[in-house]
Amino acid sequence: MKQQWLDRPEAGSVFWYRLISTFARLCGRTAARLVLFPITAFFLLKRAPERRAARDYLQRALGRKPTLKDVAKQFYYFASVILDRVFLLSESFKRFEVQVHGLDVLRAQWAKQQGVLIFGSHLGSFDALRVLGEIRKDVKVRVVLDTEQNAAITRFLNAFNPELARSIINARQDGAVTALAIKEALDEGALVTLLIDRARPGNQVSPANFLGEPAPFPTGPWQLAAALKVPVVLCFGLYCGGNRYELHFEAFADTVRVERSNREASLNAIIQRYADRLAHYTRKAPYNWFNFYDFWHLNSAPSDAGSADAAAGVERRP
Repeated sequence: MKQQWLDRPEAGSVFWYRLISTFARLCGRTAARLVLFPITAFFLLKRAPERRAARDYLQRALGRKPTLKDVAKQFYYFASVILDRVFLLSESFKRFEVQVHGLDVLRAQWAKQQGVLIFGSHLGSFDALRVLGEIRKDVKVRVVLDTEQNAAITRFLNAFNPELARSIINARQDGAVTALAIKEALDEGALVTLLIDRARPGNQVSPANFLGEPAPFPTGPWQLAAALKVPVVLCFGLYCGGNRYELHFEAFADTVRVERSNREASLNAIIQRYADRLAHYTRKAPYNWFNFYDFWHLNSAPSDAGSADAAAGVERRP
């Protein structure tokens, strides 16, 4: 499986998103979750590359040969998180039980009144991060997002929460423009969120051991963090079934330091630390992995990406 994740067509359309979301809002979340079964069946029957990728990943995460039920459960969790976006974006958290762990990590940064980079991944729901708005109404959260990837669906989902849409920093802009927007948000004391596990074609990558085999991770976000000299906090929003989520925060570094004398080795060590924490939460919640492509053998040629271009390598699913 040499195909890039960007090459795979989105499994759905604006029409189907609109239909399912309208049904969900009119009939409620419980009734809407019945739709998840045919969606899961669609993935199992029609999306062979994603099915193969899921089996390959689950073999590593579970430490055994996955069954068809395991693959179906992973697809079901993915569909559940997508459905919950309708309610998270339009109604906040009144339907959900969210346990927050590591909040003291952020409180320490709020006390300093400084901006923070929040690094996440395509593990579970990054939308659960919005629970911070329920805890601190004065907290500004800015999301770095490629708005042109699946643009129509992104616009549709943003319509549920125009205020959230206005907070987005478009990662498809020129790298220097995006980096400047991130810096301005951090200077205002905002939490700037990025998903950093996927490498885009042409990004500089560093191989790190992940679930037993080297996988390519983008270096750009870490170069950006080092250039901006701001704290980095990791965030993992795990879907636990039903209406339950867990939000985990971990302090990664007060300042990311890349040694100039041994830049490559320094970056590799930083990224390996991140990969280790990602692996920890992946094993904790194995069915939350939503990278349905050949994550370990991504055919991406390294390039020399400086800190100004780093933000262009950040991707967030719609």
